[in-house]
Amino acid sequence: MNTPRSGYPSGLRDRQKAATRDEILRAIARKLETTPLDDLGFAEIAQEAGVGERTVYRHFPTKEALLGAFWAWMQTQAVTRPAPPRPREPATPPRDDAQRPMRILLATDAWEPQVNGVVRTLTKVVGELREMGHSVEVVSPDQFKTFPLPTYPEIKVAIGVYEPVQERFKAFEPEAIHIATEGPIGLAARRICVEWKLPFTTSYHTRFPEYVSARLPVPLAAGYAYMRWFHKPSGRLMVATPTMRNELTQHGFRNISPWTRGVDTVMFRPRADGEADIFAHLPKPVFLYVGRVAVEKNIEAFLGIDLPGSKVVVGDGPQREELAAKYPKAVFTGAKFGAELTAHFAGADVFVFPSLTDTFGLVILEAMACGTPVAAYPAPGPIDIIPGSGAGALAASATEGLREACLEALKLDRAAVRGFAETFSWRACAEDFVRNLQPYPEPEKTRFWRRLRRLARVRRRPTVAA
Repeated sequence: MNTPRSGYPSGLRDRQKAATRDEILRAIARKLETTPLDDLGFAEIAQEAGVGERTVYRHFPTKEALLGAFWAWMQTQAVTRPAPPRPREPATPPRDDAQRPMRILLATDAWEPQVNGVVRTLTKVVGELREMGHSVEVVSPDQFKTFPLPTYPEIKVAIGVYEPVQERFKAFEPEAIHIATEGPIGLAARRICVEWKLPFTTSYHTRFPEYVSARLPVPLAAGYAYMRWFHKPSGRLMVATPTMRNELTQHGFRNISPWTRGVDTVMFRPRADGEADIFAHLPKPVFLYVGRVAVEKNIEAFLGIDLPGSKVVVGDGPQREELAAKYPKAVFTGAKFGAELTAHFAGADVFVFPSLTDTFGLVILEAMACGTPVAAYPAPGPIDIIPGSGAGALAASATEGLREACLEALKLDRAAVRGFAETFSWRACAEDFVRNLQPYPEPEKTRFWRRLRRLARVRRRPTVAA
């Protein structure tokens, strides 16, 4: 057997490098429990990880690379998910900027072909913004080289983004900038805004500090230290529910503004008279779950309770095979889209949302738009939407009462459920978004981009020999 010249058996060196990299990232998490991110240097990280400072530099040559890797590492413990609100917070007073067309740059690490609530929210809002007359430039992972996150290959992380993102800023000359995610693209946009003193806004979509802390021996404070650092320079941090606003306030976040959500009530609609029942072959009533089939969605809390009729799970994910084997009476359909997804929502008698970790769950509104009442735990999202709506029922606590909520939801009027969903629209969501933006004032903005173009021409000008 041939041995590589390095003296390492095949693959051993790669495993050792991966282990060192992982230990460096864990060291960052431990240090963030007591040290502000701005004060965290390579020497302190190296000492905590038990490696040389040169080793840290070899793995992460810049602080941006280090932070991007730390974000990606935390993302491997979580799945990106979104957020919406009820009752509505008092709206930010309208400004002229909300009425006139603007050039808006959106920087996001979550974009198509990913399928999740964050992507759905952003794509819908961008479409509405363009219909309202705004020019929108989206900077997203599909425009760069990427690598798939371990265990979540559908989530692609962009690499080598700083200089290309800088060029996109210069070419587009945005009047308002929104950074939707805390990954490599978000980091690059944040750095540009901070260095160039451009105002910008951010939004909070994912509770991955909780996911990381639950799965690894990493303190919750580490994830929140990173998130606080990232959002600190933001003029406004947009969140979708009062529950999330209160939760983030307790963790030291500031400048929090409400940002409602919407639902497509044309696509998601009740089953029409004479339309085929997609669940005609199943015993009734039908209790439905739609979403990613993964441990953080708490699907077993639904599959494990005693309910009449049938249980249906729509979606894919790493836990699908395990749950299908453990609960053979449940129907697992895989992922569904478009009219077929609508038919599943509309054909169910109750939509069950067992998650305790989402910041909202757009599927709740999509089910309601189809006239299907929702049963859920009193977690962020459901607790902001369901009480007093006549469109769903909440369990007694975060661990008990889901069965009773499912049976209670069966009694609700489907027409009233649909009527409640119709109060949410993507246009209202986009208008909230525009009101929350902090555009650069017109005179300063014009001078800034003119000066930047002039500097770029000077730097490109060839030097004349004496």
